[in-house]
Amino acid sequence: FNCSAPDTGNMELLARFGTLEQKKRWLAPLLDGSIRSCFAMTEPEVASSDPTQLRARIERDGDHFVISGRKWWTSGAMDKRCKLILFLGKSSDDADKHRCHTILLVPMETPGISIVRHLTVFGYDDAPHGHAEVVFDKARIPAEEAVLLGLGRGFEAAQRRLGPGRIHHCMRMIGMAERGIELMKERASSRSAFGGKLSTHETVQKDIALSRIEVDQARLLTLETAALLDASAGTPNAQARKLIAMIKVVAPDVACRVLDRAIQVHGGQGVSQDTVLPQLWAGARSLRIADGPDEVHIRTIARLELGKARL
Repeated sequence: FNCSAPDTGNMELLARFGTLEQKKRWLAPLLDGSIRSCFAMTEPEVASSDPTQLRARIERDGDHFVISGRKWWTSGAMDKRCKLILFLGKSSDDADKHRCHTILLVPMETPGISIVRHLTVFGYDDAPHGHAEVVFDKARIPAEEAVLLGLGRGFEAAQRRLGPGRIHHCMRMIGMAERGIELMKERASSRSAFGGKLSTHETVQKDIALSRIEVDQARLLTLETAALLDASAGTPNAQARKLIAMIKVVAPDVACRVLDRAIQVHGGQGVSQDTVLPQLWAGARSLRIADGPDEVHIRTIARLELGKARL
């Protein structure tokens, strides 16, 4: 359905900020699914949850930009259909720390770009799109139509991407948790132990009930967040920012807990390759780090709440 990360966020950025030429070259083929894309932000040398620390360089050289640095967890880069990199790099040392970085639109086949390894998530390769560590060794691209939004406006653009992107992730988490509940119910209704179906045992009943409560709570909070973001025309206000942070903490945590219960109900089969549960759990657990770790979002929520208290 062409609704996978990171393409969804990249398409939204191009639709909102791209020039006519950028939309023609990149957005149109992304929308029709003929190409894929990736977003190169996270770096192994720094704690990238604080993006002001990102070191990968963008240097102007005549009518070209020269890109140098190392990125990892560049999701989508392993896909053979990936033709576009949205590259976030440091373009200035003198500006305000939130105006030092720029997003460039970089063709994947640019000389000087090399994938040095394929990263796995708890051993899963997430084929076909995968996650890559990518080296940019003085890669040169024409400066014309390469900058998205403007020089020094990389964080501004990235923040516009992250809000809807986090909602998308939470929607996926809720779907994964629902799958966990369905598998847990099927197992409980078909497996017997200690004189009865697992579904007749109070501990299993409790796991199913708690899972339903938690998933529905997460769904309602995500719906509220999406409605508020729609009402603000896609530009998060303080309340929307708080809700986005809240669901980004809640949804992966709920998915992890529900999937863990489903694994437990499945016993030995739950940790084997015979069900999808371990892979779903690995994806949910990794999202407590991806797109901002829990700790960053909890800090945001607390600061906004304390700001209200001071009023």
